[in-house]
Amino acid sequence: MLPAPGPASGPAPVRPGRKLGPIAPTVGSTHAAWLEPTRDRYLASGYTLADLSHHVVLAKSKLSELLRGVGHYPRWEVMHRVASVLDIPNWPLYRLWQQAALDVGKSSDWIDRSGEGGPAVTTAGPGLPPLAHDALRATVEDGYFRYSSVFLTGNARDQAVEDTFAILWLSFDEALASPDIRRYAWNLLRATVKARAAHRDDRPLLAQGAFDTLALLKETDSEARTDQLAESIELFLAIGRLPDNHMDVMVLRHLCGFRIRETSELLGVPIAAVRSDERHARRFITETTELHLTEGPTP
Repeated sequence: MLPAPGPASGPAPVRPGRKLGPIAPTVGSTHAAWLEPTRDRYLASGYTLADLSHHVVLAKSKLSELLRGVGHYPRWEVMHRVASVLDIPNWPLYRLWQQAALDVGKSSDWIDRSGEGGPAVTTAGPGLPPLAHDALRATVEDGYFRYSSVFLTGNARDQAVEDTFAILWLSFDEALASPDIRRYAWNLLRATVKARAAHRDDRPLLAQGAFDTLALLKETDSEARTDQLAESIELFLAIGRLPDNHMDVMVLRHLCGFRIRETSELLGVPIAAVRSDERHARRFITETTELHLTEGPTP
């Protein structure tokens, strides 16, 4: 019997055999969402491909392809066995695997049939995430939805937020070992949203989503909005050209109406960093556009 895998946040042990190759550049964002934490769990486990092959009952070459995202998209029957060996929570893995299957062109019928390996395979069940995961979600979920609404709408927005929490669940050991779990979770959200937003010149577009967010804020009678910002497509495009940290602050402060302390808590960064990022972002927008920005909501 092999020992239980170590925590995902630990150093990768030295293992015999050929080193696992990188994830293929053709892997899409939803596929990478479950593949990256699965690889991390494997690399931290101490198992070799031969060990994993013995327990998963799959050839080493096929496991190598699975962990690099090449070859045929894996059936859930196989992923369930991999998850069992590596102690990966079933439900978030299944959710992300299913979404990626649809994105690579698999039919709902194929998804249903891919679990025909036995009762244990087909009972993915929601399960229970760590208590700290639920506590964090209760604190930040509303802010995540409002931020995502600037870039995405409808089901795409909801899917991005749900997938973010699923990825966080899969990588929760690493999140706990990070300097700030809020910052770790926010980086997951931003990466997920950016991967699914429309882009121009490799930068995310916010115009339509930003208008929708401002309309929502009006419906909730938010006191933190700026008409000048709401009416200017030029501003939205300028925000989209900002570095990620500056963009996040401007979206949260000026489009979502969050105060400085609320923004700090969502991003997991000090208040001083929020003020500095906003100052640099405002300077960039003022210098590159004809817009004159007013200050965001006060603390």
